[in-house]
Amino acid sequence: MENGAVKGEPIYRRVLLKVSGESLQGAGHDAIDTDAVSYIADQIIDTHARGVEVAVVVGGGNIWRGASAERRGMERSTADYAGMVATLINGLALQDALERRGTVTRTQSALPIQAVAEPYIRRRAIRHLEKGRVVLFCAGAGNPYMSTDTASALRALEVGAEVLLMAKNGVDGVYDSDPRTNPEAVRFGNLEYLDAVNRRLEVMDSTAMTLCMDNQMPIIVFNIFEHGAMGRILRGDAVGTTISDGKQPYVTQNGKGGD
Repeated sequence: MENGAVKGEPIYRRVLLKVSGESLQGAGHDAIDTDAVSYIADQIIDTHARGVEVAVVVGGGNIWRGASAERRGMERSTADYAGMVATLINGLALQDALERRGTVTRTQSALPIQAVAEPYIRRRAIRHLEKGRVVLFCAGAGNPYMSTDTASALRALEVGAEVLLMAKNGVDGVYDSDPRTNPEAVRFGNLEYLDAVNRRLEVMDSTAMTLCMDNQMPIIVFNIFEHGAMGRILRGDAVGTTISDGKQPYVTQNGKGGD
């Protein structure tokens, strides 16, 4: 099996999990839903307990969206910096949930806010992972005009993650159209990077996708609230949609081939 794993062992040793802000909102109306945060923390802890090193990039869309603020007239860089602060609020909520369950956690921020988080230092982050700590990356990449998707791809490459796990809220993969408005939408099992870009599928922004493609970082898009999804991914089961440079034909979960 991949990475020399035997049956039953995780096929990955280090993963980067992108947790969207919307995931922390759960199904409720509050910006941060306690039950959703607790559930996500439990998934991270279960992954960590299997001997997998876990780094997490936290989004902020449940609190603030820089692009939306810009459309309302706010200067783009300022709007983006506000969004970075929002990710730190989410990171602290997730850190608290993890630590209350006994998991040693380190939060690093790309913006210097040393009262509540370490500054992002790549070698220190890797050392934390090697020591068995969960590392939360906040404030995106620390630069405006860059999404937390781009930060996820960047951090995954910087810390040597073997896969980028894109955790979604209520969406269990990549579809050929929006499944929330089109009941006939078809989910892909596998996609190649360029196909995801050319089809304009809303997986992540083009900068993040290109970064993954150029460095052959595989991406798995899945619903984090699907029971057992993280565990099945670690076993190597087909979950959600895998985006890679593979040459396999498109496979959809309903058994139909893609174009």
